Amino acid sequence: MSGRDLFCQPRRVRHGAALTLVFASVLVAGAATGSLPGPDRKSEPGTARSAAPAGQQARHDDVARAAAEAMADGKSPVEAAERAVSRSGDRWGAVYSEGEYEELEDALDGRYTGVGLSARRERDGRIQVTRVRSGSPAADAGIREGDRLRSVDGERVDGRPVTEVVSILRGDAEAEPAGTAVRLGLERGTRAWTETVRRATLSTDPVTVRTLADGLTVVRVASFTKGVGAQVRDAVARVPSGAGVVLDLRGNSGGLVTEAVTAASAFLDGGLVATYDVDGDQRALHAGTGGDTSRPLVALVDGGTMSAAELLAGALQDRGRAVVLGSRTFGKGSVQMPSRLPGGSVAELTVGHYRTPSGRGVDGTGITPDLEVDPADPAALARARTVLSGLGPTA
Repeated sequence: MSGRDLFCQPRRVRHGAALTLVFASVLVAGAATGSLPGPDRKSEPGTARSAAPAGQQARHDDVARAAAEAMADGKSPVEAAERAVSRSGDRWGAVYSEGEYEELEDALDGRYTGVGLSARRERDGRIQVTRVRSGSPAADAGIREGDRLRSVDGERVDGRPVTEVVSILRGDAEAEPAGTAVRLGLERGTRAWTETVRRATLSTDPVTVRTLADGLTVVRVASFTKGVGAQVRDAVARVPSGAGVVLDLRGNSGGLVTEAVTAASAFLDGGLVATYDVDGDQRALHAGTGGDTSRPLVALVDGGTMSAAELLAGALQDRGRAVVLGSRTFGKGSVQMPSRLPGGSVAELTVGHYRTPSGRGVDGTGITPDLEVDPADPAALARARTVLSGLGPTA
């Protein structure tokens, strides 16, 4: 298994539409997904990609056949494949055009096309800029944190879900790549103006570390893109010995399973992280050795904690390594397998499910925290601090 976890990939809403992204708080991020090796990717060292099981192959053959028949009739193979996936009842099945799948691969490698804005939807429905990435097109245009985004290319965004605003901002994967212009309607106090910026290829910043005034270290992981596991491991290694850590997985919508396993290796000395099946063929994922098993640890989760992030939280909980605090997680624990269709598009179909070390299924149930608190309450970190103070170093 190469660890390309397409856990929480978005469905395509229509042919030619931009991907509806699931990193809801970061408008510039790419889609988190979760599958076995991509159709053109090689397996990672130490892994093997076996032949597709009969059941999985048959499902992909059905979709490929529908796409081929549509092409023979002069119709779009992507639209035909989408209908076939929809009829299959596969909740997490999806079909991507060739360009969209390339965009998805870039996102998992930590690259994305965007303008450099993070935003959130306020209670009144307005979209507020919460961060402007340094050196991005948005920063060069003078856009600031606290500005309100009123429209994108003339389309009003007030009241729309952030994921929908993401789709409009990023544009079509093939028709609006890096370098294309996007017109933003903005508001700052009583000033309203329009700014035209050009989309650019940017890199993600998925791991942030901050040390609070009392010495508490919070390691926030926004997604599991390429290299994130090593970043988590390095961040933890820099924390003074015996000091507690809060691993903040709130809003983490997943990514690469192998990166989540590497992150688990920062806190575990080997052992099981998860099991999974592919059409009944049982397999296992193990942590590396040498992790810090004595450091007090709290994992902070919420309803936006998905897929690979749920796998990590569940492993730390089952292994008795962390106290999980927050609210029940999303519940995405299935495995998708990609295959190339006629015309170059790609279908992702569900072929199996993940389980935590104790055998708990995640799909549809999520991870129940050890201590339930409102994860959006600023006091959640204070509660985590209290829990850490009661843990102390463990053997």
